[in-house]
Amino acid sequence: MSLPPALKDRLRLPLVASPMFIVSNPDLVIAQCTSGIVGSFPSLNARPHAQLRDWLTQITEALAKHDANNPDSPSAPYAVNLIVHRSNDRLEADLATVVEFEVPIVITSLGARTDVYEAVHSYGGIVLHDIVDDRFARKAIEKGADGLIAVAAGAGGHAGTQSPFALLQEIRTWFDGPLLLSGSIATGDAVLAAQAAGADLAYAGSVFIATDEANADDRYKQMIVDSTASDIVYSNLFTGVHGNYLRGSIVAAGLDPDDLAESDPSAMNFGSNRDSSAKAWRDIWGAGQGVGAVDAVVPAKDVVARLAAEYAAARERLSL
Repeated sequence: MSLPPALKDRLRLPLVASPMFIVSNPDLVIAQCTSGIVGSFPSLNARPHAQLRDWLTQITEALAKHDANNPDSPSAPYAVNLIVHRSNDRLEADLATVVEFEVPIVITSLGARTDVYEAVHSYGGIVLHDIVDDRFARKAIEKGADGLIAVAAGAGGHAGTQSPFALLQEIRTWFDGPLLLSGSIATGDAVLAAQAAGADLAYAGSVFIATDEANADDRYKQMIVDSTASDIVYSNLFTGVHGNYLRGSIVAAGLDPDDLAESDPSAMNFGSNRDSSAKAWRDIWGAGQGVGAVDAVVPAKDVVARLAAEYAAARERLSL
């Protein structure tokens, strides 16, 4: 298994923070990167499109300043998530801005497109594509993705249903490139377990919702702290694609989390004028099954420090 230098030599911890709709913003990305892990955000969080340039300017300038002041501990690279779904009418414009800023890592979701990969490769960028099964993994690599993010059962947002062990072992029978694992990763022990199972890096999101920098309602952050795995509900009602959500937010919206209607993928819409999807993430709050490990709202750097300490302790315990 091999990783490009940007993902191998510049990380304090083998971890990529996942891009979370609404929640991930420049402040969170900067805090994650300067703490030594890859920070990321969905391009659609920057609204309108013109704000994407402002965000990328803010992030690149802050990371450059950090690196100048901390030559012995430079920041980790950052990533931008592009939704490659046919309903995303901002894709071409967002991609052009990503290329302009030469974003080091691009995460693609909900579709694989050769032209997107070629555009990122034109300046030496890395493309990671998230998948929920082996079939989609093969398609992404065939079309030119550099690496894969295996979104297994228990992950926040649009999660898969397969065991991380099953998903990783199938992919590793034919793919030796960069492979990340997502699904309930909220401790340093889980980061090490992801590597032991065959992943190069872990991929975590929910643990960063309850941070000072996250663009999340204070009630959302507190619900993350108060919830456990049993409070996560898997449903496709809200976006047309199955995802994991906090039970408390569903109840607060006046719905019965144990009796939710079914939807279908045709309901998925990432167009500029969409309202339903925005409400899904603003009012029905996404989270993964790893929330039980979160017990306080703290700065993002403290989360990374905790994970790093737990990771080191786990390695020591196993004499690695």
